[in-house]
Amino acid sequence: MRVVRVCLLMAGSFGLSGFTGNVEAGEPSPEIKPTKKWESVATVGVTLTRGNSENFMASGSAATKRSWMSDELLFGASAGYGETETDGDDRTTDSYVKGYGQWNHLFSRRFYAGLRVTGEHDDVADLAYRATVSPLVGYYFIRETNAFFCGEIGPSYVREKFFHEDTDDYIGLRIGERAEKKFASGAKIWESAEYIPKIEDFQNYLINAEIGVSAPISKALSLSLVLTDTYKSVPAAGKKQNDLKLIAGISYNF
Repeated sequence: MRVVRVCLLMAGSFGLSGFTGNVEAGEPSPEIKPTKKWESVATVGVTLTRGNSENFMASGSAATKRSWMSDELLFGASAGYGETETDGDDRTTDSYVKGYGQWNHLFSRRFYAGLRVTGEHDDVADLAYRATVSPLVGYYFIRETNAFFCGEIGPSYVREKFFHEDTDDYIGLRIGERAEKKFASGAKIWESAEYIPKIEDFQNYLINAEIGVSAPISKALSLSLVLTDTYKSVPAAGKKQNDLKLIAGISYNF
């Protein structure tokens, strides 16, 4: 929940930092220009220790997006694995894979409707799979060449199964937001958050949040630091509700 509050504060700061240009003075914000190609980034991070304990952690992610005059496509995937060995005792500390795809159709410069599909698996959280299909309507409160902030809402079909438990199918309400700011130096900050409660039981809900920052070290390479949080109010039996990950890595932009 703490990460979600930080996301909302960052989103609010976007509106206070002058991203809207001279809107208050009656001048329109600069139009965002559709990209002429896919904007893609791939990130990897590895940690290896040897000594009194042996640890290995690796993570990778990839994301791509493209905008046309009236349509947007976004895709992304990430995976991670970690294990530790102490006195001959092996233990898996991380093992997950997740992905998403989203299509938006713009009816105006700011208003759009679309469809978001996600899937994930997490061995440590005892999550065999969780799939969501979410029709949505959204609105760009800020939409400029180097910055955006949008909100989305709509129903969500959720199908999830924890190991050794029955499959659960339900309809949820998805409320989400995304924001990003690019700087002239090539640095970038972004954040996103979504809240999906079960319609029949609002005490059963899922929260996904992410905050990230990247700084260029060359034209194609950059260093990144990403904080992700997944909060499931009703987790698998014997598991904790919250999974927090801080991932540092090197990114290739293409």
